[in-house]
Amino acid sequence: MKKTLLLSALLLSQLAFAEVAVIVHPSNNNALDEATVAKIFLGREKSFADGKSVVPVSLSETASASSAFNDTVLKKSSSQLKAYWSKLVFTGKGTPPKEITSDEEMIKLVATNPSLIGYVDASKVDASVKVALKF
Repeated sequence: MKKTLLLSALLLSQLAFAEVAVIVHPSNNNALDEATVAKIFLGREKSFADGKSVVPVSLSETASASSAFNDTVLKKSSSQLKAYWSKLVFTGKGTPPKEITSDEEMIKLVATNPSLIGYVDASKVDASVKVALKF
């Protein structure tokens, strides 16, 4: 019984600390850090360092990478993020990122559009996109 509980706890802790990858189109050569990514996803930055337009795309809140991204990069819980965007939308100062339901859909979208930036579970990344940052 104790071994089962310990094993379960270890597996759950590994899932909770799954690595998240911020992905961009393979042609994107912009250097990105956590602060810049946060500004992009909070609507405070509208272009990459090279001046090209940037469009953030988020995973739905049911995706495990979503809560990890929100907590680590944006420093906000799901409810705090909803309140943040509600205020910006109400005042006409911003629009939240489009939400995607799966890592696979996110990868397909980012691979086909150089303006997009998204994030996925790092274990799902393939050669069709470029990893800009991992955490």
